Amino acid sequence: MTARLVFACAALAAALAGAQPRAVADAPAAHQPREASLGEYRAHLTALAAVVEACARAREMKACDPALVGEDDRIPLGNDAHAGRRLIRYGWLRVLLSKAQDKDEAAPKPGAKGVPAQENSLPPRRTTAELLQDAKTRLARELAQADAGAEPAPAHLQERAAMRQVLAGRDFRTLEETTAKDTVLEKLANWLNRLFESAAKLRASAAWVGRTVVVGFIVAVCVGLIWGLMQLERRWHIRLAPESAEPAATAASARGWQLWLEDARQAAAAGQWREAIHFAYWAAISRLEAKRLWPADRARTPREYLALVAPEDARQAGLAALTGSFERVWYGGRAAGESDYRKAEALASALIAGSGTSSTRPEGGAAQ
Repeated sequence: MTARLVFACAALAAALAGAQPRAVADAPAAHQPREASLGEYRAHLTALAAVVEACARAREMKACDPALVGEDDRIPLGNDAHAGRRLIRYGWLRVLLSKAQDKDEAAPKPGAKGVPAQENSLPPRRTTAELLQDAKTRLARELAQADAGAEPAPAHLQERAAMRQVLAGRDFRTLEETTAKDTVLEKLANWLNRLFESAAKLRASAAWVGRTVVVGFIVAVCVGLIWGLMQLERRWHIRLAPESAEPAATAASARGWQLWLEDARQAAAAGQWREAIHFAYWAAISRLEAKRLWPADRARTPREYLALVAPEDARQAGLAALTGSFERVWYGGRAAGESDYRKAEALASALIAGSGTSSTRPEGGAAQ
């Protein structure tokens, strides 16, 4: 029993070994496509049509040799040198020629004995001769398409004219090209969408990472809003006036600071120190108001003028000292002398120059 089993295994191995070379020999050879121009492709189609015609007439091995098909073609998609390429395979034709070497079998007649009724209901199979005729038709159609592709593309002048006429209509008059600002905003919106999508994905895998990204973004937005509001509040605090605004007739800046300062010096020359300090103060106010540090309004008190200057402004200290000197002399009834005027004039000159500081410091500082 064992000997028979060994013999059967040996015979099976020998049969498989003998069948393997035949299978390899019968396997169809791989065909590498060739790089062909449109002219070479059309010539190949013409030659294939002649091969199919000869095979349909002879129906023998030499005329229907699949090797007559040749290689597959890789043809350009257009006349441009950088155009892409399309692979045309002829495997279907090689199989058809190989099958055409055998004669067609006679089809069973409908209702013949031994033919199941189910097969009678199916449409009859196409014969190899009919398939060869279909191959000729297909090659002719592909040749016609190749010839049409060689023609230059139409200019579509009528279509262009119709499109211009449509775009010139009333419904399209408000159309505008996309501006650079719109493009930037769209890119920013897309980036934010991708950011939140990434955060959502991170949140699914690691909750703390996604939560940190979202919270960080919200904090950054809040900080930006707070900073913007602080800048607006600061501008409102110092109340910058428009450049085109004209001062009222009663405003200090309606009269040039040079005239106020000239009146102060004339009063000082006459020994009127109180009036001289008064004029020097209004010379400084006129100059600051002309620089749009605040809107022109003569109804303000000296302390209200001082409150309009931001604490971090370099001119705030000088104006505070000059305001204190002016209030003590003009409203407080304190006697003034030449030294008081000189100090007030120095402060006013520094404010007019824009520095806000003076080498001379008035006694007592600003009034509280």
